[in-house]
Amino acid sequence: MTSETAETCLFCRIASGAIPAKRLRESRDSLVIADLSPQAPHHYLLIPKRHAADIGQFMKGERAAEEMADLLSQGVGLAGEKGFAERGYRLVANTGPDGGQTVGHLHIHLLAGREMGWPPG
Repeated sequence: MTSETAETCLFCRIASGAIPAKRLRESRDSLVIADLSPQAPHHYLLIPKRHAADIGQFMKGERAAEEMADLLSQGVGLAGEKGFAERGYRLVANTGPDGGQTVGHLHIHLLAGREMGWPPG
């Protein structure tokens, strides 16, 4: 994982429109896009628009609880729209190198469309 700034961050650049992406859902605080390297039949990224390297840094924000609620609501809404809410899905927030985080901007993976194994890692 690299140390990103809001100016160089891939997800910040997608959020600002500098890098095009198919936006499946969007609000003032977050957006949802399809993962370019899907690991399940349905694999989406829930991305907060406010730059934060990881979930620990994100939760220090003044509006963190409101922004996190919005982010998760976007995922729940998409699950309903795409029709996999009833069967289930997995939400994953990788944090730090040992957690498997490869992009230095908090994002939550939403995976569905197949049975998920346990333990995951």
